[in-house]
Amino acid sequence: MNTSNHYDVAIIGAGMSGLAAGIRLAHFGKKVCIFERHNATGGLNSFYSIGGRKFDVGLHALTNFVRPGVKGTPLTKLLRQLRIDRAEFGLCEQKQSRVAFGPNGETSLRFTNDFAVFEDEVATQFPKEIDGFRALVAAVKTYDDVSLEVAPISARTVVRTHIKDALLEDMLFCPVMYYGSAQEHDMEFGQFVIMFKALFLEGFARPFDGVRVILRVLLEKYRQAGGERRMKCGVRKILAREGRATALLLDSGEEITATHVISSIGAPETERLIGVATDAAPLEAGRLSFVETISILKCQPAALGWGSDTIVFFNDSARFDYACPTNALDTRSGVICLPNNFDYGPDRHLAEGIFRVTCLARYDQWAPLAEESYQAQKIRCFDDVQRSARRFLPAVSDAALTEATITTDMFTPRTITKFTGHIGGAIYGAQVKHRQGRTPLENVYLCGTDQGFLGIIGAMLSGISMANFHILQKNS
Repeated sequence: MNTSNHYDVAIIGAGMSGLAAGIRLAHFGKKVCIFERHNATGGLNSFYSIGGRKFDVGLHALTNFVRPGVKGTPLTKLLRQLRIDRAEFGLCEQKQSRVAFGPNGETSLRFTNDFAVFEDEVATQFPKEIDGFRALVAAVKTYDDVSLEVAPISARTVVRTHIKDALLEDMLFCPVMYYGSAQEHDMEFGQFVIMFKALFLEGFARPFDGVRVILRVLLEKYRQAGGERRMKCGVRKILAREGRATALLLDSGEEITATHVISSIGAPETERLIGVATDAAPLEAGRLSFVETISILKCQPAALGWGSDTIVFFNDSARFDYACPTNALDTRSGVICLPNNFDYGPDRHLAEGIFRVTCLARYDQWAPLAEESYQAQKIRCFDDVQRSARRFLPAVSDAALTEATITTDMFTPRTITKFTGHIGGAIYGAQVKHRQGRTPLENVYLCGTDQGFLGIIGAMLSGISMANFHILQKNS
């Protein structure tokens, strides 16, 4: 490793956006180093091992999937800018997914990577709304969601100009919020557009071996381009003078300098590192966090009757309430992911069944618990989450599921903060996004969660865009 302590660009955090920014900059000859406090890359989209078995976290599916030959989309832009052959990701398409509302999913909208399927479902379930739905889709297609200058507007307000049925409105918001919104109840329309395109107009796919494939490709591209990476090497403070970062103070006490700094750890988290007084109020961390249960099965989900759905977004209440719960968790709504139900090809399937369920959770109901109480709450909540989710799948008896289950695990808001540093376990960061990635220091920029591009592909494009906008274009 090069031991020189000055870099053209120092990147804080080895998540998807930080890695993508590093690759892009290294391709153009910049001397780059990524500093990561933990021993694993990926940030919110990584994996961990227990008993020799690897568990994905974060990645349910790679959104923005398009088939080969489709141009002008986020996926194709990403592959081009990072010089990745799409075959390196080995993406396998979803079979089908659903949005299921009602106490037991009585109203359901099925969708695949063919948008016509979703449009037909809306026409069948909500015939009076189909013209408004098509008008909304037209508005989504023409909206400039990648502009760094656009003024924020309410997505609920825009959608309601086209959709009058509250049930359909909520069914459209549930997936896009669960897969990207840091805002409670509503979201900025540009972010709604990003996620609507990513989920419905484009689609879901997954590498056979999950998130590890994507991380391996990114790490290899970064290494080949000459980038440096320092793991278990966090940044304690950004030292500043006269409105510019002058050095990074590492956890070890070492200081390094860089002409530019890109932070992928979030806006409030970055502001804490800067620690400079400004006229503006301190940035507020997001309130939205989650729990996720993971069950490893000795059979394919199809053997339990769960053989068609890849992802199910569910809600059992009259209205979809996307907000920080008042209690430890809210099982009224959530996301079911069955990774086995991607189309991996004939005679190719995951060695074990996987059943994942995500629900909203409240950080301050988890963080202060003593270890014994924390573990007891995990056990109680695990059962509550799974019991709620199973209402939206074909019925399987408790005894049959128990017999099929090899092992289980669960992560909580406390886990998220421990391994990512996100304040309050906020998966999608702060409610306010910074599209141009600016911070109080003129040479420190944000990418990732709080810059505002969403999803796995969006995170990587955020890193690329900020590298281009603040460094490469200005130096060209």
